[in-house]
Amino acid sequence: MNLSSLWRNVCLTATLLVFLTNIALAADWPRQITDSRGTHTLEHPPLRIVSTSVTLTGSLLAIDAPVIASGATTPDNRVADDQGFLRQWGSIAKARKLIRLYIGEPSAEAIAAQMPDLILVSATGGDSALPLYDQLSQIAPTLIVDYGDESWQTLLTRLGAITGHEKQAAARIARFSQRLAQVKQHIKLPPQPVSALVYTAAAHSANLWTPESAQGKLLQQLGMTLATLPAGLHGGQSQGKRNDIIQLGGENLAAGLNGQSLFLFAGDNKDVDAIYANPLLAHLPALAHHHVYALGSETFRLDYYSAMLILDRLSVLFAANS
Repeated sequence: MNLSSLWRNVCLTATLLVFLTNIALAADWPRQITDSRGTHTLEHPPLRIVSTSVTLTGSLLAIDAPVIASGATTPDNRVADDQGFLRQWGSIAKARKLIRLYIGEPSAEAIAAQMPDLILVSATGGDSALPLYDQLSQIAPTLIVDYGDESWQTLLTRLGAITGHEKQAAARIARFSQRLAQVKQHIKLPPQPVSALVYTAAAHSANLWTPESAQGKLLQQLGMTLATLPAGLHGGQSQGKRNDIIQLGGENLAAGLNGQSLFLFAGDNKDVDAIYANPLLAHLPALAHHHVYALGSETFRLDYYSAMLILDRLSVLFAANS
């Protein structure tokens, strides 16, 4: 066979592979996706996704979904980098040239300028653009994602189905599960039950993660038990009705932090020191026995990246032979 014939065969093979791939993709689309506003039809795999929720963006990056732009939070705070993207995936966002749409307050104009073919909105939380839903749905198919009462793995699987990146989602979950099994074998759990929270010293308040939260589910996967609130104690609610957090403040703060160990999400050693320095909390068993642990400033929102960082941190904190 001469060079010309060989090259022609290579080209024909490549064309056939592209054709077969397109057939395979077409077989899976259109897809029906249901959210709180009903059932939506996605005609083809999205190519230009805009995430209005910085919480959802990390999971989209983890499954290599074509997210081109995202809302952001306040830059250079304890949970976000200089772009206002969460620290656990900020470097990945920069490498993929993710565009920052706005900081805090959502902008329909900024979203429209990106010419998205899919817009994702979180149902609750400080990064929810739900009030703009009607405007956004005129720009492109807009889906509402409620992540408040599910694990990050469930969210990742759902986003995989929405974007056509199921295989990538499954691979990330499998990698985490493998690491989780390794960590469980080599750690000694701290005193149980535990309280998991984000502590704000200046406001003398905390957001307590519930068993329904992604954070609570992760600790339970590791074999931990979450402390239950005392009878009659009820925390506050804001940012929409949420199942993942209970807001504690004032007299409820000490009463609500009744775990034998405290885990500070979105916290570092300075936050641990602030807990110990609070005289109104000094009587708590976790403080009296020095069982207060910081899980790192990258753990404010749980996704594949922060979940892996938490496993690394716990493997050091509770190494069985230490």
